[in-house]
Amino acid sequence: MIQSKLLKNIKNISHGFFNNQGGYSKGIYKSLNCGLGSKDKKTNVKKNIKKVCKKIGCSVNNLILLRQIHSNKVYIINKNPKKKLIGDSLITNKKKIALGILTADCAPVFIYDTENKFISAVHAGWKGAYKKIITKTINNLKNKGSKTKKLIAVVGPCISKRSYEVRNDFFKRFLRRSEKNKRFFLAKNKKKFFSLNGYIVKELMKNGVKNIEIIKKDTYLNKNNFFSARRSLKNKINDYGRNISIIMIK
Repeated sequence: MIQSKLLKNIKNISHGFFNNQGGYSKGIYKSLNCGLGSKDKKTNVKKNIKKVCKKIGCSVNNLILLRQIHSNKVYIINKNPKKKLIGDSLITNKKKIALGILTADCAPVFIYDTENKFISAVHAGWKGAYKKIITKTINNLKNKGSKTKKLIAVVGPCISKRSYEVRNDFFKRFLRRSEKNKRFFLAKNKKKFFSLNGYIVKELMKNGVKNIEIIKKDTYLNKNNFFSARRSLKNKINDYGRNISIIMIK
């Protein structure tokens, strides 16, 4: 479990970014696969989720996981929903409700309001980031009374710029929005590479958030022990496990 330097000393917050180590799954899902949407054995996935909940100190029944769709849909959580919500961002100020994000190269983002004690967990792939999921989450927090100067944001492990090769139409899409987006791309050997976490940080800063941490772990690289959709695709594997990231107010 990886923890944020900015969050780990805050007494009322429990959080963690988990990789693929220390679970029960086998084969391509080895071992801490927390994706119930994968083709892994559900019994193993549930055991894995139970294990991470124990580490965070939350009840399995109080862990909220979304059906993530790369959208800009944000939910304010006041109680545990009866059905799985469809979207990509969660906000709460309720104690003992854990907010979880599943990733396999996309970025999990935690936001904490140090004044009003709200937490948020965001699933930010390139599509969600492009659709301004970060901005929409911050606007929801501001509607609840948050001041951006009181927010802490942590961008969790995701695919890094050097691993994230993109096509030219992807590059042009971002440049059509703003020529300034060119700075998030690297051109090398006639290929283009995209900085997802750099783009997310830009969005946070654009909204006035200054207290930002990036967990510099590339999910694509084998040595970091994360599940990676892109690596699985490269290796012609038709499914993959999901990493989980969780934040909770104690």
